Amino acid sequence: MRSVYIHIPFCSSICSYCDFCKFLHDDIWAEEYLLHLEKEINKYYDNDIVKTIYIGGGTPSTLNIKNLNKLMEIVKIFKRVDNLEFTFEMNVNDITEEKLIILKNNGVNRISVGVESFNKNNLAFLNRKHNKKDIFNNINLLKKYFDNINVDLIYALPIETLNVLKSDIKEILKLNVNHISTYSLIIENNTVLSVKNIKPIDEDKDSKMFKYIVKKLKSKGYKHYEVSNFAKPGFESKHNLNYWNNDEYYGFGLGSHGFISELRYENTRSFNNYLKDNYRVNELVISKKEDMENQVILGLRKLDGIDVKEFFDKYKENIQDIFNIKPLLREGLLKMNGNNIYIPEEKIYVMNYILNRIIK
Repeated sequence: MRSVYIHIPFCSSICSYCDFCKFLHDDIWAEEYLLHLEKEINKYYDNDIVKTIYIGGGTPSTLNIKNLNKLMEIVKIFKRVDNLEFTFEMNVNDITEEKLIILKNNGVNRISVGVESFNKNNLAFLNRKHNKKDIFNNINLLKKYFDNINVDLIYALPIETLNVLKSDIKEILKLNVNHISTYSLIIENNTVLSVKNIKPIDEDKDSKMFKYIVKKLKSKGYKHYEVSNFAKPGFESKHNLNYWNNDEYYGFGLGSHGFISELRYENTRSFNNYLKDNYRVNELVISKKEDMENQVILGLRKLDGIDVKEFFDKYKENIQDIFNIKPLLREGLLKMNGNNIYIPEEKIYVMNYILNRIIK
């Protein structure tokens, strides 16, 4: 079974750090976009059963009621498993009772909210338009309809101190949601921050912040199950685990990516081309070696790591014969527990160094 990602590229404002495919929201353009999104799905969907659906962006919650209902009608084409995880991304200020009822009635059962920070200076730096009061009021409203809620936090801002981060963690724990994603700020090309020549914080400070987040969230009952993700038992993201397990998924909409039957593809980021039904810009049939590399790179993001037996069953290869595993096990940069090879939690921060040594 595969997963489905659908990209809605419209936003009410442009965040300073965001390099995803996005445009300022316009009702008429959004309506036109949905017509072509439906065409793309009808063209490429194989009529198979899907196990997760994730609608992201951009900001899908900026859609007006008419377009939101249209989007929910479009996704009814997908055949679904009984325990489907159906995630919808929302901005804090888009959370309204009317929209939540529509989502609930159409099978959405998980909401991901871009909180990012509670600190007014951080929020201004990121060009986020909500405030601390909005967060608590609207998450409480959200809880009336959903219990599977993720909130995103961005940390390691150049203007941020460790004390500000500690305050953010204290506040995010008060929300008492079942999933928290924490992302160290990356200054991406072609963003407002890169144009302003903003520099990232130093690695030592970033590392201290990361370690504080891990320690604090684990002490409050959250399982650190992937580099940036923490969940209470049973609330791990099935959709994102599909990516990290290197399983197949559809990507629909502007700028999306997909992986179907050894084919990795990338959709156009050009709105004009998309409206001409020219959806894909790159298609690549990957080799067995490339697929195994992806399995390692993605799988070692999980704290549980890679099941070597499952790896052998999938590729008919011993992972230790293909990759530079044994020296890293001896050095303690990798560990083995039963069938699982994993990066120990205290080494996760240097994961890129470890991966570069594994795949050489």
